[in-house]
Amino acid sequence: MNIFSQSNPFIIAGPCAAEDEEQMQNIAHSFKNTAVNMIRAGVWKPRSKPGFFEGRGEIALQWLQTVKEISGKKVCTEIATPEQIELALKYDLDAVWIGARTTVNPFVVQELADALKGSKIAVLVKNPINPDIELWSGAIERIQKAGIENLAAIHRGFSSYDSTSKYRNKPNWAIPIELKRRYKELPIFCDASHICGSIELIPSISQRALDLDFDGLMLETHPNPAAALSDAKQQLTPAALFDLISKLTIREPIDGSTQDEIEHIRQIIDSLDAEVVDLIGKRMDIVKSLAILKNKNNMPIYQVDRWSEIIESRTNWGKKNDLDADFLLKLFELIHDKSIKTQIQIKN
Repeated sequence: MNIFSQSNPFIIAGPCAAEDEEQMQNIAHSFKNTAVNMIRAGVWKPRSKPGFFEGRGEIALQWLQTVKEISGKKVCTEIATPEQIELALKYDLDAVWIGARTTVNPFVVQELADALKGSKIAVLVKNPINPDIELWSGAIERIQKAGIENLAAIHRGFSSYDSTSKYRNKPNWAIPIELKRRYKELPIFCDASHICGSIELIPSISQRALDLDFDGLMLETHPNPAAALSDAKQQLTPAALFDLISKLTIREPIDGSTQDEIEHIRQIIDSLDAEVVDLIGKRMDIVKSLAILKNKNNMPIYQVDRWSEIIESRTNWGKKNDLDADFLLKLFELIHDKSIKTQIQIKN
């Protein structure tokens, strides 16, 4: 049995980075005899730009050994090179994960897969930073072919240039949902911390993941988040973590009956509908800005050329997704009508 399927949900928690021995021992004692199944901590932390905290390296692996002894929990860290895999095996880590920036490179993933051959260590694969399911599934299959039996995926959201998004990385739930369809036996976790970027959003995203039948959560936890050397805003205190876990609604496993399958599909639809509503709300916010600009420059609200452009482009987009042109016309007529009414209200 896959070790990541031994608990419902399977909780992986711990600091973004192992900063010092005292911090890690604090976490170990806090997580002892709790619902946390595995303790995570970054050991190598290359940042987007140099000059920031980049991890403690090999000495932090010794701290993880101590964490394992004190807490009785399994431990894991991120790896990005064959040399790091060798050290993770040397210090008897239970699992490693491949980060989002590594998953995008098939050459590097293959090097990691080759280094993992013959080992019994568990491996988790995060989605790539860009929303490309083929890269994600390709990385998973490379690790599978290396003979890794305990394998799981982590959904940590996708990078976006959308400055209006409330998330650090957009969830784009349709992609992990499709991954679950392709690999029905593969456990999938939600890294709510990296999706949200702030602790306020973590409970709702965590619950959404469990509602979508995810197998567990990865949650960054720090004894003193305000003093964290990286990702301070998205790390929970241990007390906040345990409070979150206690309030999660755990769904019953799907037993294969028709009604259960229907309910599962409805949960997916509800999640996607929530995204649709959120996007329409953001669109209307932008429409208000447009109305103010038009009003300032004494421009007409309705512009027939723009409406024709919308209909042509949206129906063309629809064709790529097998959506009927008449359906899209009716949909955007409603959206456009609301847009016009909103602009008139602002003008008046």
